[in-house]
Amino acid sequence: MSQSLSIVIALFPGVTHLDFTGPHQVLCRLPGAKVTVASLAGGEIEADGLVFARLPKLSDIQACDVLIVPGGFGTTEAMGDRDFIAEIRRLADGARYVCSVCTGSLLLGQAGLLRGKRATSHWVTHPLLAQFGATPVDERVVWDGNLVTGAGVSAGLDLGLSIAAKVRDVTYAQSLQLLAEYAPQPPFNAGTPKTAPPEVHQLMGSMFDPLLAGMR
Repeated sequence: MSQSLSIVIALFPGVTHLDFTGPHQVLCRLPGAKVTVASLAGGEIEADGLVFARLPKLSDIQACDVLIVPGGFGTTEAMGDRDFIAEIRRLADGARYVCSVCTGSLLLGQAGLLRGKRATSHWVTHPLLAQFGATPVDERVVWDGNLVTGAGVSAGLDLGLSIAAKVRDVTYAQSLQLLAEYAPQPPFNAGTPKTAPPEVHQLMGSMFDPLLAGMR
């Protein structure tokens, strides 16, 4: 099964690199897949101190089978960029699967793609999903028709494997998981608001207050 598959990952200034390098690492291993990482202006994008260069412009991409929109601290500005949102809406219109990681789901919401859909996001912005007409779901990866949303940052790997199982098969997706030796054993059980110590949850929540205010 080496059917061609066009995958586009749409970047913006201030994107979180693991949001897209996680699914990219998985999906670039699919036979016949062409993964294109692009941005509105093309050229260079800085993501948490790393620079990704020689990016094509989103407007130069006619269509894709899979669209992935990551998140990050630049999400607020990207939500207000009408041209970027228009490109997301245009590419999503013809895609077989429309996907997001972390706060990328809010960008899908801004493009009007979450209405009546079940979706997830980073735990901080999870409550905002309802404002876009979505039903918030507390899961790592949420499927609703052709819409696939992932929770925060590290869930991008889960999303990539989930898509691989859908477009190929479960056995191949499991092979990719084994290839990546993806068997999480974090040193702390603090990866969700439910398991993190209360003081850690409160500290991180307060750090995101300005971001949430801007998004609202």
